[in-house]
Amino acid sequence: MNECYYDKHMDFFYNKTNTDTVDEWTGPKLIVVLCFGTFFCLFIFISNSLVIAAVVKNKRFHFPFYYLLANLAAADFFAGIAYVFLMFNTGPVSKTLTVNRWFLRQGLLDTSLTASLVNLLVIAVERHMSIMRMKVHSNLTKKRVTFLIISIWAIAIFMGAVPTLGWNCLCDITACSSLAPIYSRSYLVFWSVLNLVVFFIMVVVYIRIYMYVQRKTNVLSSHTSGSISHRRTPVKLMKTVMTLLGAFVVCWTPGLVVLLLDGLNCTYCGIQNVKRWFLLLALLNSVMNPIIYSYKDDEMWGTMRRMICCSSEDKSQDRRSSRIPSTVLCRSTDTSGHYIEDGIIQGTICGKGDLGDKGNS
Repeated sequence: MNECYYDKHMDFFYNKTNTDTVDEWTGPKLIVVLCFGTFFCLFIFISNSLVIAAVVKNKRFHFPFYYLLANLAAADFFAGIAYVFLMFNTGPVSKTLTVNRWFLRQGLLDTSLTASLVNLLVIAVERHMSIMRMKVHSNLTKKRVTFLIISIWAIAIFMGAVPTLGWNCLCDITACSSLAPIYSRSYLVFWSVLNLVVFFIMVVVYIRIYMYVQRKTNVLSSHTSGSISHRRTPVKLMKTVMTLLGAFVVCWTPGLVVLLLDGLNCTYCGIQNVKRWFLLLALLNSVMNPIIYSYKDDEMWGTMRRMICCSSEDKSQDRRSSRIPSTVLCRSTDTSGHYIEDGIIQGTICGKGDLGDKGNS
């Protein structure tokens, strides 16, 4: 019967697997990695918080697609927490960790990856439901969306806890991997192959959906006289989702390939030399997503910009709020001299000056 080492610290397992954590995580390299990591994590927290707040605040986003998009932002926010925990528990500190603390460190990373992956799968289902009916949004109720979001996190937490629940090498040191000294090589092969297969399936599904949308939209455009922008909305949403998927695959695939090579016990692949850079690449995905939301969706960018603007001018706007009516009528600048209703503007208006006073003149 094999002996189990639940009471050992991580230095025991690092020494057994000949994994060096000191030389490559000290000096200038460590400072550079920590500086970039700190900057990225701060950006992740702020930008993804803005995305979630924008979905909550703007009633135009109160649809299943945007709720799931907000949940993807929440997964990225969680990834930021996982990276912060990793930064304080890596390098020379790794060897001083207990087994449970090391499981927590890796479990947070695995949970964040699974949450993003499953969320993209659910978004694919939601897009398929709406696009097959040529609608901008699906008919999913809020209860169903809530159930889906809870299910996403339940699956993510379970997958992150699988090694802790028993699929590890604490009782079989010969099966330990190099990158993750208490993970079984068999688990790394399973984990990496599963994710890579899901990546491939999602790419194929999204490409098929996008091609269907393009074809259907072109057919409808030649037979309908509706708004072009309205007809193009499903295509724009698909472009946003496909950009998110592309960034996810590009940022995570190299790291998963490295884990697969480690699981296959490739001793000549030099995986120790690239692991930290591929980890930063995975971190970059959580940085890119909020940028993609705002770049691809003008309404999202406008809402986020108004929130940033209003938060910096709350005091001055509060003093002037009594002078700004809830409905603003803007005078047209053309020679006809007619008045054009610009729309109902609710709440505090950023950067508009004294429109209310001008409208009353």
